[in-house]
Amino acid sequence: MKSGYMRLSVFLILLIFAVFSSAASSPVDYSDESSWAYWGIGDGKDADLFLICPTVDLGHAGNFNMDMADGKTRKSFIGALNMERGIYEECARMYAPFYRQMTFPLYEGTEDEMQPYLSIAYEDIRNAFLYYMDNLNDGRPLILAGFSQGAQLALMLLEEFFDEEEYSDKLIAAYCIGWRITMEDLAEYPHLRMAEGETDTGVIVSFNTESPETSGSIIVPEGVRTIGINPLNWETGPEIADKSLNIGACFTDYSGSIVNEIPCLTGAYLDEERGTLKAVDITPSDYSNSLFPDGVYHLMDYQFFYRNLQQNVQTRTEAWFAGASVDDAAV
Repeated sequence: MKSGYMRLSVFLILLIFAVFSSAASSPVDYSDESSWAYWGIGDGKDADLFLICPTVDLGHAGNFNMDMADGKTRKSFIGALNMERGIYEECARMYAPFYRQMTFPLYEGTEDEMQPYLSIAYEDIRNAFLYYMDNLNDGRPLILAGFSQGAQLALMLLEEFFDEEEYSDKLIAAYCIGWRITMEDLAEYPHLRMAEGETDTGVIVSFNTESPETSGSIIVPEGVRTIGINPLNWETGPEIADKSLNIGACFTDYSGSIVNEIPCLTGAYLDEERGTLKAVDITPSDYSNSLFPDGVYHLMDYQFFYRNLQQNVQTRTEAWFAGASVDDAAV
């Protein structure tokens, strides 16, 4: 368990980066509801969701962190969250903070170039999470989720806080999809546990989708091995899960509406060398976009496996409550 001194040291490092970065501004006030894209959306749910938005600021203005006052970017921020919310909203009351996310071009730079701006983003997420836990959680079980940069920042929260029972005991699961998690990460933070099946709780659910021919991306560079689970069969082996197991790929818009649903779109298997999720039965050029090369299905991670993820959130939530009931009965 980390000492208070170590946690203070982490926070001081974050502050130093923020002070010396030209992108830094005053800390965000998370007691103000306007600092949240979602604030307690979904009455009557027994669990909560803390959801971290992916990268929506492409840095076209030359900025390295999102301007919190930029109304156009804030709309895109909410839109990106809406594209994911249908996976979680039947199970959880939803919270999602605005934050000074790092802009997209920095992902093509070095770790050293990225670090000051990622630290600003994490400072905001850290502060929002602590505010949520201290003032809004009320002891409720928690789903932590994020996609892309959101998954990266969710992993950082897991690393810093979830070795402590006050956090880990509440965790239904962390859906850290679209970011790499390596054996080195697990060795450095041994309290992290990866999902190994469909119903385990307190675990990390992660995968990164690409074509069988893809050998590297900015998400999982060539030579790096990530760890994941197959969302079609909820197994961690290399066997191909047939497309018949794909309940429904759902392509959503910024309102959260499903504009196209295709059952049995793609099968998938985990690559033994890269650890990535290889999607089969589809043509890479059919899913071209301006941000990633053909075959890097990063933007499709949620969309290809939407219904399977939706079902799994329900399954893990029910499993958490069943385990809590058993624990209560044993007392």
